[in-house]
Amino acid sequence: MIYRENTRVVRIGDVAIGGGHPVAIQSMTNTKTEDVNATVAQIEALQDAGCEIIRCTVPTEEAAKALPLIKERIRIPLVADIHFDYRLALLAVENGADKIRINPGNIGGEERVRAVADACKAKGVPIRVGVNAGSLEKALIEKYGGVTPEGLVESALDKVRMVENAGYDHLVISIKASDVHLCSSAYKLLAERTDYPTHVGITEAGTVYTGTVKSAVGLGMILSAGIGDTIRVSLSGDPVEEIRAAKTILRTLGLRREGIEVVACPTCGRTEIDLIGLAERTEALCAQYDLPIKVAVMGCVVNGPGEAREADLGIAGGKGEGLLIKKGEVVKKLPESELLSALQYELDHWG
Repeated sequence: MIYRENTRVVRIGDVAIGGGHPVAIQSMTNTKTEDVNATVAQIEALQDAGCEIIRCTVPTEEAAKALPLIKERIRIPLVADIHFDYRLALLAVENGADKIRINPGNIGGEERVRAVADACKAKGVPIRVGVNAGSLEKALIEKYGGVTPEGLVESALDKVRMVENAGYDHLVISIKASDVHLCSSAYKLLAERTDYPTHVGITEAGTVYTGTVKSAVGLGMILSAGIGDTIRVSLSGDPVEEIRAAKTILRTLGLRREGIEVVACPTCGRTEIDLIGLAERTEALCAQYDLPIKVAVMGCVVNGPGEAREADLGIAGGKGEGLLIKKGEVVKKLPESELLSALQYELDHWG
């Protein structure tokens, strides 16, 4: 069952999620939100990379009051991340946040949850209810004998009911854990028990390299089960790398077609061109084009021509030269030094 096709539709600014809409790519700024120029500069870089929803921390009144100044300079919906102080959630809604991220369990009881729900309902602002394995309630840890999928889901649905009891159901749910099996199992259990859309990610995944690998494994398990309406790859590094990783994960799973997919062989002793360098330059070149095609960079005459013909556009290397192949047909044979420029010409004139 593809759960995401049957989740409720929720609108975050002008981005619709759930109900079969494309999985939206999200990231979070790491600037001080009060520093409007720095925050906008980072969001602009993320937008250019393909980010579709951005979240900013709102730990102070100054941060909340900076939101409209940020919003007027960006193109994507802005989510306010709130912890502990419900008044900041109210202020963020007042200042134009397109979505609020809260944990209803840490903002001070049902009366304050209701105040936030009322404010969001008045302006049609959705609430993301977040639960993290690292802060699961002690009672649930004792009940289930540790941090378990069942405990995480019970915690999440308890928080959902708090908001529902306050008269609001424009919700998105997230359950975060750094253990990929725990996280995947929790989302699968959650999807069986609710039709709210979900935001998925592996939290505290790590640095750019290890975090990308870990996120690809964990998110692959979750997304391929038909679960997930928004995605964030959480990395300890430049947030732009989160977008690159998210796009690659979604494209690999066939969930998105935007951008060029580059495939390249791993090289071997038969390779007689600088395949690694050519592949890296090709990937950098292709990142500049928003074409829903596959480009192959292959290194030898054994499998190269066949693999390149399977792509929309490809290079099959020989001895200091290579074949340029387009839509299954050999276009020309070129010296190695001319392959990249020939590839660029084809991309510039693709149609």
